[in-house]
Amino acid sequence: MAERDPVGPSGPTEAFTGGKLFDTVFTRGMALVEETASYLDGPGRDQAKTLPREASLIYSAWSMELTTRLMQAASWLVMQKAVRDGEMRREDANSYKYRIRRDDPPLDAVAQQGKGLPPRFLELVGRTEALYEQICRLDAALYRATSARPDTNAVSDQIAQLQKAAETGAFDPLMVWRRK
Repeated sequence: MAERDPVGPSGPTEAFTGGKLFDTVFTRGMALVEETASYLDGPGRDQAKTLPREASLIYSAWSMELTTRLMQAASWLVMQKAVRDGEMRREDANSYKYRIRRDDPPLDAVAQQGKGLPPRFLELVGRTEALYEQICRLDAALYRATSARPDTNAVSDQIAQLQKAAETGAFDPLMVWRRK
């Protein structure tokens, strides 16, 4: 077990992980992981077998996404606990690879109501999305200064996005010259 991180005065990370909010988020997050796993491995599995085709496809895709987001959230919470307990250095936790952020749009459980998905599943989706969003906001607030990749810049990122769009056919940057 590593020693407690002695570096500098107590910062926002220590204030958060040492407080009641962290304990509440940690407990609630871990309980949601267990609750969702129990549902997906039990009643959810049985219910999925009887779903109409479209609902079944959404259920399958969303189950994977739900599991992924919960595992990311749980990993982030466990990492914060490790920093608090001195099992991980704060500098290591500041690494870009440990950041959690929303790259994809949230799953919209409300929009899927009445379309054949089990209400319990949609409730778990909604709660997971709320937890994931909360953790993304906490991560951004705690690690704002260190969350940017040091080896990137905005112009390079935009050029890369344009290149990807052109390669996939979503955008043709030469279209302007081909109109002649």
